[in-house]
Amino acid sequence: MSPKELSATIHPSTASIPAEQWNSLVPGTDGVPDNPFLDHAFFLALEESGCANGRTGWQPQHILIKDEAGTAVGLLPLFLKTHSMGEYVFDHGWAQALERAGGHYYPKLQGSVPFTPVTAPKLLVPSDSLEIRAALLSTAEELARQRNASSVHLTFLPDEDAATATASDWLSRVDTQFHWHNDGFSSFDAFLETLSSRKRKVIRRERRDALAEGISIRWLSGADIKEHHWDAFFDFYEDTGSRKWGQPYLNRKFFSLLGQYMADRIVLIFAYDGSEPIAGAINFIGKDRLYGRNWGATREVPFLHFEVCYYQAIDYAIAHGLRVVEAGAQGEHKLARGYTPVSTHSAHWIAHPGLREAVADYLEAERPAVTHEQSVLETFSPYRRGERTDR
Repeated sequence: MSPKELSATIHPSTASIPAEQWNSLVPGTDGVPDNPFLDHAFFLALEESGCANGRTGWQPQHILIKDEAGTAVGLLPLFLKTHSMGEYVFDHGWAQALERAGGHYYPKLQGSVPFTPVTAPKLLVPSDSLEIRAALLSTAEELARQRNASSVHLTFLPDEDAATATASDWLSRVDTQFHWHNDGFSSFDAFLETLSSRKRKVIRRERRDALAEGISIRWLSGADIKEHHWDAFFDFYEDTGSRKWGQPYLNRKFFSLLGQYMADRIVLIFAYDGSEPIAGAINFIGKDRLYGRNWGATREVPFLHFEVCYYQAIDYAIAHGLRVVEAGAQGEHKLARGYTPVSTHSAHWIAHPGLREAVADYLEAERPAVTHEQSVLETFSPYRRGERTDR
């Protein structure tokens, strides 16, 4: 297939692409995406709730590529952005540099799952055709020129997407997250046995203290999630958001839509004092992994954050045979809880030659620093020597 046989359409809304067509382009089984964040329903909930649209600085500009027969063969979820919030790969310094030089960094194009630091394919091409993948990138570059955008950013890429972008002369960036890996554990205690004695004792104490006041834990999924659960969770979410960044990105309607569209791919982990929910975390269920996202609490309880977000997620993954728990962005404190450093990747196309050169120099220096940091973090691993298997 030659590029001239392909045609690209820019979709200003998720709703303008039929769900069946969208999901047919996403890796999955029988139309169900392996990664819940790539599901048409997730993007639609963001859009219909008003969380990700032009008014919030997330205007959809999804690229859909069709072949000469009119069959959809490629998709790149993309947004025209007027700020850099809600991305978790930080380019504020790049924006400031261009503005100081008299240029304009915004708008820019962002290929990501809004408000979600999750590694997932962005170049969605079921055939794995390199030409179609390259066509998605070149279309994004041309769209940037047409929209007077300074740049295009594809964040939290799998290795294959990152390699395709690098081969197309995009700049490469590396960062770090912390994931827990299930080595076929039969129980949480079996996992603990792979840790050093001191770390085992610390985790057991934290779990005991978190639940010492009669607090209980419940897992809620599918039809068990009711609107009053979303009410409680939104209170938790708002409390955390207001303390961390001033104004939460997601609104109450979004969570109701999640419950309507994809409740069977969600597990809410709630902590209760009697019948009163006092803390909770939302997790998304993928084909082989659990994605821990937002958390919050209305009461301060020692170690309850670790219990609800990290230890209960491990319990759930073991019980359901999930291979990995991804616990979101940043957080060296996760290391002591059995979550180990992994690399994340992003790719960047920058129109301005001077800014591109400066960013390229910066990234060239940043990459070995990230690699060194990961090596240092590994020395603080809680695992006994030789206990972790190769990934």
